[in-house]
Amino acid sequence: MNIGIIGLGLMGGSLGLALKKLPNKYTIIGYDHNPSHTSDALRLNLVDKISKNFEEIKQCDAIILTIPVDAIIATAQELMEVDSQCTIIDFGSSKEKISNGIPVKIRKNFITAHPMTGTEKFGPTAAIENLYNEKVMVICDVEKSADYQKGIAVSIFKDINSKIIFMGAKEHDRHAAFISHMPHAVAYALAQSVMKQEDPKSILALAGGGFKDMSRIAKSSANMWEDIFRQNRENLIESIDAFNTEMMLCKKLLEEENWDELYQWMNEANKLHDIL
Repeated sequence: MNIGIIGLGLMGGSLGLALKKLPNKYTIIGYDHNPSHTSDALRLNLVDKISKNFEEIKQCDAIILTIPVDAIIATAQELMEVDSQCTIIDFGSSKEKISNGIPVKIRKNFITAHPMTGTEKFGPTAAIENLYNEKVMVICDVEKSADYQKGIAVSIFKDINSKIIFMGAKEHDRHAAFISHMPHAVAYALAQSVMKQEDPKSILALAGGGFKDMSRIAKSSANMWEDIFRQNRENLIESIDAFNTEMMLCKKLLEEENWDELYQWMNEANKLHDIL
């Protein structure tokens, strides 16, 4: 099976590495507008070959879009002439606008998916062979996809050892706002608040493991996350409001020196790890 991967950063590069473990089943063809990404992908053996011809990518048995959400929607318009058996999979972090934005002509070809994994790093050099191993792969609005394409996508996801779950795109986006997108907003806010109050020498001298853990994802690509925030704006605002409510409660308990209730508030939060 020829698989075209459009976008050779962390997600696309890691996918290439995972699928190249099965050389008798898959041939990986990479495509990226960034020349340094294509040269790095070849050097790092993330793909079998690079194509500079988009028409060649359109002839692949499966096309996987590991690019920002806006680019996914735009690229979908360029895939109108693919074969009826072609499977197109997107890895966008928000799903409803993608699911609703795919042209009707090729909606059956599309599988809208979101791998619940990643790091704060980006580009081909960030690729990790086992990025998808044992990680959840959400498939959204699967009823809009043809059974053949669903079967191909499930087979690919099983080959990279992902845990597959099915969910509506609208439901996914609300959950993703609370579990993924809002924590990124908090990390950016944490980084901004510290940088505006502390000089670099103090940050370097005093920053411990907790601060580094919490602020790590503030190193994530602003280009990618601005796109995600914009696409999932309403849900993100709701999740930020919920977070701010908890922060204001913490502030109130501190102001009132209500240590017993503050303890209970913290102890209740500890229960999250019972779930995780």
